[in-house]
Amino acid sequence: MERNNIRYIKGIGPKREKIFNRLGIYTIRDLLYYFPLRYEDRRNIKKINQLKEDEVSLVEAKVLARNLKPFKFRPHWQRRVKDNIFEIAVEDDSGILMCVWFNQGYLKDYIKVGDRVIIYGKVKRYKGKLQMVSPEFELLDEKDSSLNIGRIVGFYRLKEGLTQKNIRKVIYFCLDNFGNKVSDPLPYYIRKKNNLSNIYHSLKNIHFPDSLNEALFARRRFIFEELFFSQILVYLRKASYRVKKSISLICSPKFISQLKNSLPFSLTSSQEKAIEEIINDLAKPYPMHRLLQGDVGSGKTVVACFALAVAVKCGCQVAFMVPTEVLAYQHLMTFKKLFKGFGFRIEVLTSSLTQKSKKKISYDLKNAKIDIILGTHSLIEESISFKKLGLVVIDEQHKFGVAQRALLSKKARGYFPHCLVMSATPIPRSLALSLYGDLDFSVIQELPPHRKQPKTIWIEEDKRRWVYDFLRDKLKENRQVYIIYPVIDESNDSELKSLTQMYRIVKREFKDFRVDVFHGRMKSGEKERIIKEFRDNTIDILIATTVIEVGIDIENATVMVVENPERFGLSQLHQLRGRIRRSIYQPYFILISSSKISDNARRRLEVISKVSDGFKVAEEDLKLRGPGDFFGHLQSGFPQLKIANPLEDLAILKRVRKCAYEVIKKDPLLKESFHRCIKEHIGFWRGGFK
Repeated sequence: MERNNIRYIKGIGPKREKIFNRLGIYTIRDLLYYFPLRYEDRRNIKKINQLKEDEVSLVEAKVLARNLKPFKFRPHWQRRVKDNIFEIAVEDDSGILMCVWFNQGYLKDYIKVGDRVIIYGKVKRYKGKLQMVSPEFELLDEKDSSLNIGRIVGFYRLKEGLTQKNIRKVIYFCLDNFGNKVSDPLPYYIRKKNNLSNIYHSLKNIHFPDSLNEALFARRRFIFEELFFSQILVYLRKASYRVKKSISLICSPKFISQLKNSLPFSLTSSQEKAIEEIINDLAKPYPMHRLLQGDVGSGKTVVACFALAVAVKCGCQVAFMVPTEVLAYQHLMTFKKLFKGFGFRIEVLTSSLTQKSKKKISYDLKNAKIDIILGTHSLIEESISFKKLGLVVIDEQHKFGVAQRALLSKKARGYFPHCLVMSATPIPRSLALSLYGDLDFSVIQELPPHRKQPKTIWIEEDKRRWVYDFLRDKLKENRQVYIIYPVIDESNDSELKSLTQMYRIVKREFKDFRVDVFHGRMKSGEKERIIKEFRDNTIDILIATTVIEVGIDIENATVMVVENPERFGLSQLHQLRGRIRRSIYQPYFILISSSKISDNARRRLEVISKVSDGFKVAEEDLKLRGPGDFFGHLQSGFPQLKIANPLEDLAILKRVRKCAYEVIKKDPLLKESFHRCIKEHIGFWRGGFK
């Protein structure tokens, strides 16, 4: 039943099936697990003569008249139907109410005279009469009004061609006909212990509750369920690591001290602790799986270098995978500087190398003539193999899928390499536990002492002259500047600044300084030349796209201007800001936005302007984007969270983690009969349990 295609459900059919598919609904189970976003209490329907000004009220009435008229302040040649004003008069047995919608002229195709409607909105007084401006409405039929009025009504996310009535009706039909056949994925003893209702009652109460308390109780059950299976998968993965064999990499304390003493700076206490945790992991006979996370510029690469050095000292090779060529060459420079005098053989492998160079590197890797190989996706190509791969390091791990990371680890022969993943996308501890509970993790909390927090300045387009004057002052102090644009070429959007368009303007404005460009379409050799010249201070202003988000560390570049920042995500803006937090000089992060931006974009820019702590930025990002987007991006290989939000459901998450841990500790292979439902549920969405 749960795998049944929804096409054959009453009220769907081939055409409407495609709309449901766009919502991610393919089966009956998908449909039943498509939960309301919010609820409306339609039990208290008021008569029109009971309405009071400034109250939000619900009215059931009949459409008495309707009118479509142009917006009188707009010239006739600019008028479109959708920009018109649509009015209706509705009546019940107590009076008449006016309703008006601005710029929604298309409603004339939906609302006809004689229709029965539910109207919900705030009551206002206009010219002595009561009216509602842009209220929510829903057309009623005699047949299905029982699902839409006189009860608590759920509201769902929709696509064009589907109405709230449609989806309620279909869900009700499926619940009525198939609801009692849905298997409960949670064992009875877990439900009893955590005071959770069974699957049928929970589905009924989340879609068609008799009270708001029932709806909340049902939502709590599905939040628990979602987080529970997320954690079960985490612990299953973690348990699988413990039975794998790896090479114990044990290094003398004397060598570690020698490496520390070779550094031109002192380590922070967070770095010291992370290094100790990693070295202890490497010494174990099963593979390390550790997440090293910290804010941009906190010194994660230096910590990783200790893992690299231990592996090479113990006679093993290291594969270090990064998302961009720029970052690969940046790390090459860093490693050569840090490992100077240690004799480590380091190479870079990227797709832009010649076939001859690739073959040479492939041969040297097979014959252990390379100790550390830095590379992009080229490292997971079939032709690349190692003689003795002991450690895999993944930088900017959120840019790689689980499958890609696994392919690299499989290049070791007869054993599993140790694995260190690094993330500059800070995640609060509670969220990291829910996302990466299968990994041990180290957090670098502090920045190196000499580094200063950037001053973030957000202004609108009319202050551009001030920005240029400010840049000129900093350039005269011999500082360097990045200017970031969201696109390379000009577009139809007049508000959007492009790199090619603005390069000419900036070069003319700063004719006394050296200006150059940097973007993803450039050839590798050209990119390397530009970065070298910028590092050598022969370029003053670098005009770029977000290709510089990772991998470019120029200490003297302390000013960054971001054009159209409303087009960037919050975490991306924070990553960009991290590029100028690399030196003893005060950095400045300047955002030039359009004056016409959405409320959501304005909120993002307010956050980035006021908050510098990456962990707090991540929390705000989660609040703005919602758990589905945030976790769908980070949690590759796991089912997307649809209803749970670990940031808000922290108490449930703690209970779930304990419960899932106890299940896997007692029954790691889920062989017990009372755990069969867990195993089947995992196999259901994964296409088979492994």
